[in-house]
Amino acid sequence: MAIIETEATLHEAHRDNHTHRDVNGGWLRPAVFGAMDGLVSNLALMTGVAGGAVGQQTIVITGLAGLAAGAFSMAAGEYTSVASQRELVEAELDVERRELRKHPEGEEEELAALYEARGVEPALAREVARQLSRDPEQALEIHAREELGIDPGDLPSPGVAAVSSFGSFALGALLPLLPYLLGSHALWPAVLLALAGLFGCGAVVARVTARSWWYSGLRQLVLGGAAAGVTYALGSLFGTAVG
Repeated sequence: MAIIETEATLHEAHRDNHTHRDVNGGWLRPAVFGAMDGLVSNLALMTGVAGGAVGQQTIVITGLAGLAAGAFSMAAGEYTSVASQRELVEAELDVERRELRKHPEGEEEELAALYEARGVEPALAREVARQLSRDPEQALEIHAREELGIDPGDLPSPGVAAVSSFGSFALGALLPLLPYLLGSHALWPAVLLALAGLFGCGAVVARVTARSWWYSGLRQLVLGGAAAGVTYALGSLFGTAVG
């Protein structure tokens, strides 16, 4: 009896706290990619230029140019990508909407067949499909979920994706610039700050995705550090050759 009561209590607690993260929103992916891309690309760009033994002013101008160009490029790319995806989904929804209007019986039978294929008894599947098909908008939503795997009311926003991408890229790209803007003449403070930012971004992403924070942070740090190291070596090599 005690075991049954414990299980019931756990089930009740699980039901009361059964929430999920937002996995369909249009902000997380562009924000994450934007911040990571801003950090890695601008750090690599600045270390590559610094490897050529140029002055502080040149490094700062390069970093600012990389920040502006990258942020606008990311925003434009995200907007176009998400807008195109949304237009494709809406076109498919229009096709399904026309089919529901022209052939309601056939679509109802199709829905019943889907439920039967999932193990629902035929009579019950037909009754569920009949009841769900009473409301055209509800029927459209059900068909979109079952056939297309999408939620018509939760499509990603191109504007949100573009703004998220722009802001996060600019913020990430600003980190390696900060020491120079505050008067530093050495490269190492910018590298250390950027690597710390990469580790922090990886750890924050792990909090959202429920992965190990130290592994995610370390992975981003290693990848960003490798990119900076390679570009610095190339900058030194080309700088010596040109000089």
